[in-house]
Amino acid sequence: MNFRETQLALRDIFETEKNVDNALSQICQTLLVNIEYYHWVGFYFMNKERQKLHLGPFAGEPTEHTIIPFGKGICGQVAESGESFLVDDVNTQENYIACSLNTQSELVVPFYLNSELIGQIDVDSNQPKAFNQEDELLLRDLTQILALQYGEALELFQKQVAG
Repeated sequence: MNFRETQLALRDIFETEKNVDNALSQICQTLLVNIEYYHWVGFYFMNKERQKLHLGPFAGEPTEHTIIPFGKGICGQVAESGESFLVDDVNTQENYIACSLNTQSELVVPFYLNSELIGQIDVDSNQPKAFNQEDELLLRDLTQILALQYGEALELFQKQVAG
């Protein structure tokens, strides 16, 4: 399936799913199934007081990294910078946390709600140099639509997950 078809599948989720937890889970599963080089997709939510990220809905193999301190790994660095981070080869990153030994590349895009960083979407691939600007734009658009569509419910969800 191509990006356009994936966008249409995601739009269907936004139009039909009212529960934010279900929507996030369906989004992860849709991305994992529809984009062949996505091998793990998940949302991490921030607890700013404790300076930790907490794993929310995801699709792919389970990970032991359900809580990540700010600054640690690619996700932890995005929590501090608030900017997307694309890694073509995770083996070149000194501050990398391996969720899977098969992961070769990673893309993490921050997730904002009302101009406040609340989390991120993390995508791993078993292929090196799997991601490009088109992937980043897809994920950035996705997080913006989520914020618009689910707003207050998303804020409550984030507090529950990262509480």
